[in-house]
Amino acid sequence: MENRNDRKPLERASFSEALKFWTKLGFISFGGPAGQIAIMHREVVERRRWVGEHQFLRALNFCMLLPGPEAQQLATYIGWRMNGTWGGIAAGALFVIPSVFVMMVLSYLAVAHIDIPAVAAAFYGIQPVVVAVVVEAVLRIGKKALNQRVLYAFAAVAFISIYFFKVPFPYIVGAAAFGGMILEKWLPRVFCKGTFDEGSRECRIEEEDDGLPNSVAPSVSHVIRVLLVCTALWGFVAGGVWAWRGMEDVLSQIALFFTKAAFVTFGGAYAVLAYITDFAVGHGWLSTQQMMIGLGLAESTPGPLIMVTQYVGFLGAWNLPGDLTPLTAGVLGALITTYVTFLPCFFFIFAGAPFVEAMAGNQRIQAALTGVTAAVVGVILNLGVWFGAKVILPDAGIDGFALASSIISLIILQKFHFPIQYLVPIGAMSGVFWRLVVSP
Repeated sequence: MENRNDRKPLERASFSEALKFWTKLGFISFGGPAGQIAIMHREVVERRRWVGEHQFLRALNFCMLLPGPEAQQLATYIGWRMNGTWGGIAAGALFVIPSVFVMMVLSYLAVAHIDIPAVAAAFYGIQPVVVAVVVEAVLRIGKKALNQRVLYAFAAVAFISIYFFKVPFPYIVGAAAFGGMILEKWLPRVFCKGTFDEGSRECRIEEEDDGLPNSVAPSVSHVIRVLLVCTALWGFVAGGVWAWRGMEDVLSQIALFFTKAAFVTFGGAYAVLAYITDFAVGHGWLSTQQMMIGLGLAESTPGPLIMVTQYVGFLGAWNLPGDLTPLTAGVLGALITTYVTFLPCFFFIFAGAPFVEAMAGNQRIQAALTGVTAAVVGVILNLGVWFGAKVILPDAGIDGFALASSIISLIILQKFHFPIQYLVPIGAMSGVFWRLVVSP
């Protein structure tokens, strides 16, 4: 059944209106990529009507194909579509900036004051809420993306492949895209995102007009210009660090390593976590236990989960400060890590988004992206199951508090649409009460 919101005309967002929204989103974007995407969909598609359903899913499809945090890239894409290059920069930066400062403080607490009981209890209470947020987001995105049985099969195969057989995410994406293109020939109705004409067996996409022409023509020269600008921005920082500290210093190693990591983070933070852990622990930047603490912090704060890299950069420089103080080295390590991690994200969006908009009517391309979207639902479900198992089924058995908190939070989100930004602090307070008062 068609969503009623789809029949309402789209509204034009001014830069100031968009700026206020992106600032707010940076502070409430809990729940990992699934939760963050769900928040954006609810706000920009359903509530504010700044972007149409087809446009949103097309952008999401594209971002899922890229290395890096898909939610941050989706925000950048939508900001670019609404307000041009500066709109994209504002959206992508504000999505990350609040979490930069939050993670900086938490990284310091984790390395200097890790034994504070109240801090540990607060994070303990937040994690079951995040499980509920991810489950609710999977249900929301799946309802939109899986409208045919064949697409359910795409999601199921993707889940089984990654959960049981550990198939790398890029292979799943490639197989889903190829499958969509092949099956579109025999099942055009399944992959049609518009009106299917039974007579001609063609799909007619009645795209919602946002009143915004494609401001940048897709061309090789455009890609080269964006590449040159981003390379210069990267070289200014990384080259400056190398000139100041030398190639052997930990800050230089951080700049180089996380630049490489930014280009292989297909599937989000979980997919690259083993790669980062192996390198960072092997080079003495931090211990395995500290790495797990960092993942818990990233799960419990706003912003993309890939912010765990900032934590690694902070601790790596803190533990190997050279002639700097640990705090100074840690702050520099964190900022350098964040800069080189997210700069490639802006390159991918600004270079590739014009091509995606220009190919909106290509049925084979749209079928491939539809297959990818369906498969990604299965991949996100895998992440939800993995995280839920860690929180609800720890080594000691079933955690009754975590299970009850997750179920109650999911009911509150599903039935009453309670704002996530209020539910997360409530979860933190519940954890403190449970750990310090009920079962100390």
